[in-house]
Amino acid sequence: MINVVFVASEAAPFAKTGGLADVAGSLPKALNQGTIDGQPVNVKVFMPLHVKISPSFRDQMTYLGFTTVNMGWRTQYVGLLTLRYDGVDYYFIDNEFYFKRHALYGDGDDAERYIYFSKAVLAALKMIELKPEIIHTNDWHAASVNVLLDYYRKHDPFYQGIKTVFTIHNLRYQGVFDPYIMGDLLNLPYEYYHEERLKFYENINILKGGIVFSDHITTVSKSYAHEITYPYFGENLDGIINKYSHKLTGIVNGIDYDVYDPETDSNLPVHYTVTDLSNKKIIKKQVQERFGLPVNPDVPMLSIISRLADMKGLDLVQHILDELLTLDVQLVVLGTGEKRYEDLFKHYQYMHPNKLSARIFFDQHESHLIYAASDLFLMPSLFEPCGLSQLIALRYGTIPVVRQIGGLKDTVIPYNKYTGEGTGFGFMNYNAHELLFTIKEALEYFKDPVAWPKLMTQAMQADHSWETSSKEYLSIYASLLRKA
Repeated sequence: MINVVFVASEAAPFAKTGGLADVAGSLPKALNQGTIDGQPVNVKVFMPLHVKISPSFRDQMTYLGFTTVNMGWRTQYVGLLTLRYDGVDYYFIDNEFYFKRHALYGDGDDAERYIYFSKAVLAALKMIELKPEIIHTNDWHAASVNVLLDYYRKHDPFYQGIKTVFTIHNLRYQGVFDPYIMGDLLNLPYEYYHEERLKFYENINILKGGIVFSDHITTVSKSYAHEITYPYFGENLDGIINKYSHKLTGIVNGIDYDVYDPETDSNLPVHYTVTDLSNKKIIKKQVQERFGLPVNPDVPMLSIISRLADMKGLDLVQHILDELLTLDVQLVVLGTGEKRYEDLFKHYQYMHPNKLSARIFFDQHESHLIYAASDLFLMPSLFEPCGLSQLIALRYGTIPVVRQIGGLKDTVIPYNKYTGEGTGFGFMNYNAHELLFTIKEALEYFKDPVAWPKLMTQAMQADHSWETSSKEYLSIYASLLRKA
């Protein structure tokens, strides 16, 4: 059996702020269905025991024991609990000093919290005598594992021979901190403070360490893997990424087809299939009633389900909102984020109560309802490493309107009016009126009783499950093990 340890700061359904949690909650399940050179794969997920994890999950956990790690002058407790969920073993690192917080990120001691987490994972593996063939870390919060493993291998036989894969979900978030933490928290010698290692201008960069000290790097789409080799998308790391491009692979994310399935989704009042879409209108009617919008199946419903932030292209939406709402459309927004965007959608809901419903919160149940009820899904991102929302929209027969960038370019095929091929609508330049023009183009096809149902069918038939992508990860694991 090939043991893989998957390390992430969040995983659905236990704790979630974004797409990383969805990946950590669904990719391991898919990997466990595969084999490497005839041997079964067993993926175990390690994450913090965040206080927001539901008591219903906590009550099912088994306590395995504890160990300690040194954090500067302090010795810190490392508790380990486990729970089997959906066929995958999850392990939770328990320390209330670091993880009894209402926010997963954003506290002033995030560097210490997640360096502790990385140290705790490595210590816990030794405590339970689980030596994996591969450790797969995700984003800067787990990248210290890669750096520490490089040092530990030189001093402890237990850690020798373990291969590492590091996935960049969003290059913008890097873990840049004062260099004092290298000695004080990471407990690494001064030789690691070097331009070819952790040094980043006059600071240290933990994500950079993940790139340098991993055996293979992946990003979450092929286009994004290409884009980050250029300065515009490279977030000041394009130089180091180009240096290590020989070990960089883009693998597009998938979604869990058991969770997102209009045939069986328990969040929906009725179900529909790719061969019978009629019940989609019933869901639309119920959402219109629930959100205080005029009930009319013929009015196209547009939706945005997103973190309300600049990178999601909401400044483009802001520029066209007045003109958009003069059209015969309804717009539903679900999400939280920057106050200016929250206030923007609240204001326009007040001004146009029959056109816009602003749900300034996040609710998983409502998100499924909105995906199923909508006709068009807007995602005009400034940049998008992969994006999962457009994949969910496609699964529910809701046609995405996207900017052709990163993972959006890889997953949404623009509609071709001559051949009828495609799964959505796209525009190239980061321009508000290109977005508006593309929405208007999509609305014209919405009126076509032949073209639109065909487009919905093609969207639902597009395969964005983990089946293909998980095989690409397994192929990388296999190549690393053969080099051992």
